[in-house]
Amino acid sequence: MREIIFDTETTGFDPKNGDRMVEIGCIEMVNRVLTGRTFHAYFNPERTMPAEAEAVHGLSDAFLADKPLFAERAHEFLDFIEDSPMVAHNAGFDFNFINFELQTCGHAEVSRERMVDTVALAKVRHPGAKLSLDALCTRYGIDRSHRTKHGALLDAELLAQVYVELRGGRQIGLELGAEITEIVTETKILTRRDRPFRQPRSHAATEEELAAHAEFLKSVDTPLWGA
Repeated sequence: MREIIFDTETTGFDPKNGDRMVEIGCIEMVNRVLTGRTFHAYFNPERTMPAEAEAVHGLSDAFLADKPLFAERAHEFLDFIEDSPMVAHNAGFDFNFINFELQTCGHAEVSRERMVDTVALAKVRHPGAKLSLDALCTRYGIDRSHRTKHGALLDAELLAQVYVELRGGRQIGLELGAEITEIVTETKILTRRDRPFRQPRSHAATEEELAAHAEFLKSVDTPLWGA
């Protein structure tokens, strides 16, 4: 099964208020394994970057000034995602911006039926727990020490690892365990075949042992077996 793990960076929270998408990072995963294929792009938002947003992702007006408009790379983006499910953290937010940008340049929206929200998955898996990407990375022991600021491709890479864990993990070791069991079983069989045959020893009590036991029973006061 092919899935696209992705993240976006924007100038704010709502495209209806004039905010725009400035970065997108997409990672291809097949059967919950990364293939190495990615799509990553920065976009000129044709507006100034609010200081609050720049503090989050570090993308300045100067950096974005020579970047293409989304419309210039929309076909590349659509060719990459194809018709695969799209996985994002708080996916509704990212879908709002993607579909706004697609509509703005005359393309059809990406159906929300393809949307997989890892926040919703985490709520079911860890009710009452913190659900931020940082919190989930900590829970699953995923290294994020190189993440000093938000970045679409970097966050998608982290989310891909979180997503695998939310879906139950890779279950690495089940096949290995089966192989080990087979090896151990084979070893035991070989050991039994190579072991020399010994006559069974008698475990019946001797006459002396029976006599000693009888004497001991005489010393027991009010035994239960005599009631």
